[in-house]
Amino acid sequence: MDHNEFCCIFDTTQYTGTPDAERCPQALDVPRLIERFDALCNQGREEDARDLLEQALETAKQGGDWRAELSVTNELLGQYRRTQEKDKALDAVNHALEIIRVHHLGRTVSGATILLNAATTLKAFGHARESIPIFTHVARVYADNLDPNDYRFAGLYNNMALSYDDVDDVRSAERFFMLALKTIEQTVHPENDSAVTWCNLAEMYGKRDLEDERIGDCLEMAWDLLNAPGLPRDGYHAFTISKCAPTFDYYGYFLYAKELRERAEKIYAGT
Repeated sequence: MDHNEFCCIFDTTQYTGTPDAERCPQALDVPRLIERFDALCNQGREEDARDLLEQALETAKQGGDWRAELSVTNELLGQYRRTQEKDKALDAVNHALEIIRVHHLGRTVSGATILLNAATTLKAFGHARESIPIFTHVARVYADNLDPNDYRFAGLYNNMALSYDDVDDVRSAERFFMLALKTIEQTVHPENDSAVTWCNLAEMYGKRDLEDERIGDCLEMAWDLLNAPGLPRDGYHAFTISKCAPTFDYYGYFLYAKELRERAEKIYAGT
């Protein structure tokens, strides 16, 4: 990385060491909890999903099950982003970082993935500059432990790009968006996530120039991907198109946005 303007507030030395492998009390059946959580999300019941996780977090804390506590906090990070609850989200970031620090998980892939989620949450609530050093740390951990085509790099690159966009480093943002697309293309069904990335690119170009011809090119690419033959129209697709529809709306693609919203409603209704 050739960026010297960012002061690395993320002190990685606090998060290294030998990961904690000691057993702890098991207060929660996390896989079962996640199944229930996913079912609620697939039905569009975001508040019920959040309440389920918050109750589970208290159970894990009271039972001394720090592993479940970390897993649930990780899920809450994403949930608070979806429900736009800033104070709760930032508290969850601090809580996740503290658990990772205490149990020396910062150099593990699982710990880095949670750090990625925490950095994404920081970016989502106006702390892009603080998120970049954490993303950089995650990139190092992933590079040391994962295949270069591992799908987890796609989420990392996409979110790094968004943070660089927020701090007005367009060159780096575009670079990481393209790296994300390259990684996503290696998956079985890349269409949903690729469409989101193309929408992100459209928004980046639009911030600087509403007349930029690349905006239309990006949105047409996203539209084609969201209508690809054989793409499962499931809960994840509904979530994806709900994220993309506002971008189409903002740039005047009203019919596309309307069709996407109607499609999402039908999926959530089970029809």
